[in-house]
Amino acid sequence: MFHREGQKIIITTFFIVCAAVLLSQFYVGTVWLRLGLQILSLVFLILILQFFRNPKRKVIKNFDEVLAPVDGKVVVIEEVEENEYFKDKRLQVSIFMSPVNVHVTRYPVSGSIKYSKYHPGKYLVAWHPKSSTDNERTTVVIRTPKFGDILYRQIAGAMARRIINYAEEGESVQQGDDAGFIKFGSRVDLLLPLDCAVTVKLNQKVVGAKTCIAAVVDKDEEAEVTY
Repeated sequence: MFHREGQKIIITTFFIVCAAVLLSQFYVGTVWLRLGLQILSLVFLILILQFFRNPKRKVIKNFDEVLAPVDGKVVVIEEVEENEYFKDKRLQVSIFMSPVNVHVTRYPVSGSIKYSKYHPGKYLVAWHPKSSTDNERTTVVIRTPKFGDILYRQIAGAMARRIINYAEEGESVQQGDDAGFIKFGSRVDLLLPLDCAVTVKLNQKVVGAKTCIAAVVDKDEEAEVTY
C-alpha cells in the first residue's frame, strides 16, 4: 500500500523508468553503459516505491498512551518553553526520520483538533537547534480526555519541500489514523504535559502507531518520572 500523495509520482516514475529502459535497450550500443542505465533506472523506481510506502498497521487505541506519530529515531527528550500555543513549559520528544523510514504521519492520540496551522520557513537540517522554530512546519493540537492538550509539529528538513497535513480544527480524530506526510523529510516534535511519563530513551528507534512515547502517571501511586 502506498501513500495517496505519492500515487501520481509513482505512476509517473514508473512510465519514465519503462521509457528509459526501452530507449537504452534500442539506442545505447555499449553493453556496460546500457546495463548501467537500466539498473540505475530500476534502483530509482525502487527508492520512490520505498519512500511513499504506507504500511497498514493494526492500532490498539489507548487513551492512557501517546503513540509515536512516525517511524524514526528519538533525538530529543527535554523540557522546553513552548511559545506558539501553550506559552509554558512542556516535555519535548523529537523523532528524526531518515530517507529510508516510512514518512507517513499518524495521529499519536485520539481526540478533537483544537489548533492546526501551517508555517512557511527555512529548510535547515532536521537536527539544527532552530529547525523547530525556523523551518517550514505545521503545528497541530489535539485535546484528549487523559492528557489534556497534546501538540505535535511536522518539520521539514534540508531535503523536504512540502508538508501535507490533514488535521482540520473541530474534527475528531482517531489514534493511529493517517494525519499527513512530509515529502523527503524529516522530523516530528511532540510537546507533552510535564506530569506524564516518557517511556522512550534517546536514540531509541520507534514505530509509528506502535511504540508508546508517553503514558499517564497514576496519581494514586508514587511515580518517579525521568527524562
